[in-house]
Amino acid sequence: MPRKVHDLAKSLGLSSDALIKMLEQIGIKAKGHMSMLTDEEITKIKAKIAEEKRRVKKEFTRFKGPTHIKEKAKKINEEEVRQTVKATLAKIEKGTTKKHYKKEEVVKTPEVKEEKVVEVVDFMTVAEFAQALDVPPSEVIKKCLSLGVMASLNQRLDLDTIAVLCDEFNYKMKVVTIEDQIEQKKEKTAEVIKRPPVVTVMGHVDHGKTTLLDAITKLRVAETEFGKITQKMAAYQISYNDKLITFLDTPGHKDFTTMRARGAQVTDIVVLVVAADEGVMPQTIEAIDHARAANVPIIVAINKIDVPRANVNLVKSQLAKANVIVEDFGGKSICVETSALKNIGINDLLDAILVKAEELNLVAPINTNAKGVVLEARREHGRGNVCTVLVQEGILRRGDAFVCGPQAGRVREILNENMKRVEQANPSAPVLVLGFDGLPQTGEIFMVVDDERQAREIAYQRELMERSRKMKSKTAKVTLFDLQEKIKSGEIKELKIILKADTAGSLEVLDEKLQELKMEDTQINIIHKGVGKINASDVLLAQVTDSICVGFHVGPDTEALETAEKEGVEIRTYRLIYEALDDLRSAMVGLLEPKMQEILIGEGEVREIFNIPKIGMIAGCYIKDGKVIRNAVVSILREKKEIARTKILSLKRFKEDVREVAAGYECGIGFENVPELQKGDILQFYKIEEADSKEGE
Repeated sequence: MPRKVHDLAKSLGLSSDALIKMLEQIGIKAKGHMSMLTDEEITKIKAKIAEEKRRVKKEFTRFKGPTHIKEKAKKINEEEVRQTVKATLAKIEKGTTKKHYKKEEVVKTPEVKEEKVVEVVDFMTVAEFAQALDVPPSEVIKKCLSLGVMASLNQRLDLDTIAVLCDEFNYKMKVVTIEDQIEQKKEKTAEVIKRPPVVTVMGHVDHGKTTLLDAITKLRVAETEFGKITQKMAAYQISYNDKLITFLDTPGHKDFTTMRARGAQVTDIVVLVVAADEGVMPQTIEAIDHARAANVPIIVAINKIDVPRANVNLVKSQLAKANVIVEDFGGKSICVETSALKNIGINDLLDAILVKAEELNLVAPINTNAKGVVLEARREHGRGNVCTVLVQEGILRRGDAFVCGPQAGRVREILNENMKRVEQANPSAPVLVLGFDGLPQTGEIFMVVDDERQAREIAYQRELMERSRKMKSKTAKVTLFDLQEKIKSGEIKELKIILKADTAGSLEVLDEKLQELKMEDTQINIIHKGVGKINASDVLLAQVTDSICVGFHVGPDTEALETAEKEGVEIRTYRLIYEALDDLRSAMVGLLEPKMQEILIGEGEVREIFNIPKIGMIAGCYIKDGKVIRNAVVSILREKKEIARTKILSLKRFKEDVREVAAGYECGIGFENVPELQKGDILQFYKIEEADSKEGE
């Protein structure tokens, strides 16, 4: 009977890729792993395999005799060599007893002292530092006093102080993280086992992601045997063909990127859902860019194939333009046609996931401390702090001490989907964990440690480090100037950009012009592009990919501004295309200079217009987004076109002068050059600041 490529390969003990290559050799065309093979083709394949076995056996028999002769000759030659070497050494030894040579003066080379290196972490105590140096704590305290630092045994030292002390003790300092120290204690020869794949379903709004997940959950069997989790826990497992698959129920791309921003690479496979009647949409492109930035393989699920306007081939063509080439078009991305409502192609999709998981050879260490990532955190009445944890390494057991970000605790309970206790959780299993001291953030790394004392010590150190980070100046970690310096030093060879524009036409033109800015050794790499304001998801993607956000006739929304300030990502906005091109070109060749730039800080709407004697016209405005500040530059838009540009002279609320007004409030604005305003005009507020690599940071 006809069989799929991956199914036949499994029965023959081959990989799908190996079988596809064999099919090419015997002239059978197979588009990919999901292609069907006829009975006649299967017979040819089996005959080819049998022929190969006979040929190999014949070759082995042919060279069996001569091999023995060669081995014998090899042994004889080795014996002759040994005898010759023995005789030569005897002659040399005999000759040295008769001959006398003038003793040459040997010039002694000065011994090079091996550089002593000590591993340190930020905010370690005096006692811990003394132990790392292998010196008495009193010696460290004496050195601290000589440097003018009053220190006790349990005093914590910052990195600057530690660096000075290392010089005093003639040690070279090597800074390691707490995670590095924990990893070093793990067994290097840890036993590994195969683990289920972790799958995230992404795509455009209303393309059927939720319905597809609902259709998949109906196939779950023997749920209580595996302790699987429902969608309420942000993740769950299904059993298909006696194999487990873990699905993440993530709300959107922001959560997908937030986890990566905290160092948690959770997803193994992305299922990209595209509606057959609508095709590739903006969020589809965004999902592709996020998956590609995370270097995660994509399986395409073309959904809603049962609707009258479905056009599967058009969708595949659109995907090819987005650089996702399916197997039918000669690419490597598996494509499955589905209808979630009519339960069509669901089994094929699960087969494709298992095939891709087999290719990835997903394994996890088992005889080591458990490690995972927090998918969801909440506080429940009667249970306290409850977190959904996806176990990635080791086996999580009740009673384990753990640390998660600045939080610590001991595992009081592990719950399954029926809220019943389970004793342990294996890799790729999502479980509810009780026992957190506080609520961690989504995406925080969950690590089991040796004891509760160590967990609290690590959590406290992390709290100090977080506090120190917040106290430092809020500077951009990823700025155009920083990237320029890295390009000049040869550290990086590309300038990564998140590009947003006001219209699709502007975006296309700017994208084309930026791609032409290739230098000899450097090029521009547009990680993601889209129409609309720069949002928080764009900023997070820029943070994890070391990119900058560039807006053309658009700026960031309020959440994006806050995220950029927190994560240290630079946002640059431009109104003229040549300004953007000049800046980026200068950065690539190392000639970028500080300049004054406009930063969009808010947006308002004109609700009323008042003419006040001796003062003039005042616009009664409602602030829709961001904020407005006194002396800001204002761009006045009517029907999405700029009609005037001026400056704010006065800003009032209820007859009182104020410095700024936030979103959600009304205010009165007076302008420098009074424009011809109308009700409904949109006001965009900009602040002017110097983009400086040093002083501006």
